[in-house]
Amino acid sequence: MRFGRLLFLLVVLGCSLGSAVAQVQQVESGRLVVKKTVPRYPEIARRMNIAGTVKVFAVVTPDGKVKSVEPVGGSPLLIEAAKDAITQWKFVPASAESKELIELHFSQ
Repeated sequence: MRFGRLLFLLVVLGCSLGSAVAQVQQVESGRLVVKKTVPRYPEIARRMNIAGTVKVFAVVTPDGKVKSVEPVGGSPLLIEAAKDAITQWKFVPASAESKELIELHFSQ
């Protein structure tokens, strides 16, 4: 019975995102982004009214896939959502690997 309540709570929380959004801005652009995935605003951060900017460095392979994401700054509650989204991004192919500085702004 307890598992059922927990599952119900998770479903309700997942559906109640309200007006929480994450805006994406690439700060240092050596390469254009072909596909951006907007991060999901973590429910716990939304409930705690945590907003702010997450900065990360993304290492992008020559074929445009994100190889790794390294946080530079931001709330620990928002960093994981940022990393999950950015690993799904696709960049324009290039002749060499690049390192891109990306900012994601989370606000309610």
